[in-house]
Amino acid sequence: MMQSVNLVEKLASFSEHWSPRIVSSFNGHDVMVAKLKGEYVWHAHADTDDLFLVLKGSLRIETEDGTIHLNEGDLHVVPKGVRHCPVADEEAHVLLIETAGEPNSGDSVERAPATKIAI
Repeated sequence: MMQSVNLVEKLASFSEHWSPRIVSSFNGHDVMVAKLKGEYVWHAHADTDDLFLVLKGSLRIETEDGTIHLNEGDLHVVPKGVRHCPVADEEAHVLLIETAGEPNSGDSVERAPATKIAI
């Protein structure tokens, strides 16, 4: 049976930062939510773009070419191969879409797969 996904409920089910949770999938992509706070590692995804949609709070995405500032409701896609570093001064909640199985840290030694939350 098909069900909708309540993102607020999914985000309330965990407290860890920088630990995306898979809440759905489509066409070979993981749809994830994450809580971000502080600075993540500089990294790039060699074969995939990296989509960020800010649901709550604000986020900076540092790149070698400049900084992208995102507020609630803003979306940005980091093209594949572009080194970037997400930074959230205060806790931010985001929706991420990536190719299924792509580690959230791309080429970084901090490679970590996302955890799936039951729908």
